[in-house]
Amino acid sequence: SLAAARQRTQESQFPVRVCAELLEGRTAKTKGMTRELPNPALWWINGRGSEVRWSFEEMGLHSRKVANILTDQCGLCKGDRIMVILSRIPEWWLVITACIRTGIVAIPATSQLTAKDIEYRLQASGAKCLITTEALGSVVDYVTPRCTSLKTKLLVSSEGKREGWLNFDELLREAPANHTCAKTKMNDPMLVYFTSGTTGAPKMIEHSQGSLGFRPLISQRSWLYTTSSDLIWSTADTSWVVAALGSFFDPWVLGTCVFIHNSPMLENTTILRTLSQFPITAFLSPPTFFRMFLKEDFTSYKFKSLKYCISGGEPISLEVIEEWKNKTGLDIYELYGQTEVGSICSVSKEMKIKPGTMGKALFPYDVQIIDQEANILPPGKEGEIAIRIKPERPLGFFTQYIDTPQKTAATIHGDFFLTGDRGVKDEDGYFKFIGRADDIIKSSGYRIGPFEVENVLLTHPAVAEVAAVSSPDPIRGEVVKAFVVLSSDYATHNKEKLIVELQEHVKKVTAPYKYPRKVEFVQKLPKSQTGKLLRKELRDQEWGRV
Repeated sequence: SLAAARQRTQESQFPVRVCAELLEGRTAKTKGMTRELPNPALWWINGRGSEVRWSFEEMGLHSRKVANILTDQCGLCKGDRIMVILSRIPEWWLVITACIRTGIVAIPATSQLTAKDIEYRLQASGAKCLITTEALGSVVDYVTPRCTSLKTKLLVSSEGKREGWLNFDELLREAPANHTCAKTKMNDPMLVYFTSGTTGAPKMIEHSQGSLGFRPLISQRSWLYTTSSDLIWSTADTSWVVAALGSFFDPWVLGTCVFIHNSPMLENTTILRTLSQFPITAFLSPPTFFRMFLKEDFTSYKFKSLKYCISGGEPISLEVIEEWKNKTGLDIYELYGQTEVGSICSVSKEMKIKPGTMGKALFPYDVQIIDQEANILPPGKEGEIAIRIKPERPLGFFTQYIDTPQKTAATIHGDFFLTGDRGVKDEDGYFKFIGRADDIIKSSGYRIGPFEVENVLLTHPAVAEVAAVSSPDPIRGEVVKAFVVLSSDYATHNKEKLIVELQEHVKKVTAPYKYPRKVEFVQKLPKSQTGKLLRKELRDQEWGRV
């Protein structure tokens, strides 16, 4: 209950005051004593000599100015939506914070989006404003005539102006620093994420002011065990919910400095060198990076400050955990979550690491393994990973799939929310991930819907039919594989050249991370008696389950 939550926050006041006071530019206080935090709120580098260090006070100052830009210059009001297509640059943190101040709903999006992706998201969301960098300026201008809701475009650029755009840098210099936060309620919308599904276009997941931001304030056991003297670095793209969890809400509640490296392509050596050169104490990354690191020679890298490694986004293998431990002396703690719910389970510092498991349920979730009738299964029995939402829906949940109530309703079975993942729970309450219950492909931390890939490939004249499924990969965990039935006109074409052509076609039409790294040409695809594509048969074939 809220009363119990307040009691818990009173018993541990420092994290609460860090979140509430520091973003207002105050020094943290506890029991009448003033305490200066040793770290900045945000420490940003780009690998080319540029560096930004903002204290919590400076974050408060700058975010108030951005809040005034959004309301006074862009004409946005509480409840309006803004698409934020910014990579890991300081302005992303300012805009998200300013949106929370004003009640404006932010839609984080990856800078890898193509014109088609941006156009769909603008039309579906009805966003009135968009902010991005010069790199996507021409792409946005191309789709603008077909996006009637878009009224204002903000450009983050110190190099000059662009016709039809407001210059964010210039406005920031002139904006007033005084701002009064809008009054928002727990259930008011705060963030919207576009996420891939098994069928149809990406759907909009809405999080409220109370879901992601308020939950870490009352958690009895956080997945993140850091303090005001720690630096955490998360490699997550700003379009992922992991960025909100690992680079925004949870660290700042604890007074932890968020460290960011803005290299467009985070290569193995760049990451390892950064971990060696900077006093980073906590590192959060998908298993893909840990697997790639292990291919490098570690003799020239010394992680003097690093003490806490966290893996999330997809399962990590026992072999990677053991080899990382042997080479670095550090454990890898697993984190399991979803865009709809945030963090669900974790292996914490206080827990014994059980190889092959993703830890225990996080407060306030009651996580269970259930069968098809929503009955709770005993330990050791495989079923669907589900979270109890009745009689009360716990904090942290998304509000809805916007404009698709039937999809929202489909996630509820009995008293439980269905994660779409299958797993097993042991006698000690540890969960083991078995696999997806649907066709979603998780590759290098990205969530890819097969329909999106298939839809793009079908626009190529060589493709008559296609099915996209996950396929095992030693580095990325799994990748997209496309089974293609060729049209008659392309039956005799050079297959190797055609594979490259199809891959490049996908990269051009949609976000490049979705392209099929494997392509196999087949005579026909497995289908049901009603003509429905049976991706499961192809997926089982790829994973050796037949």
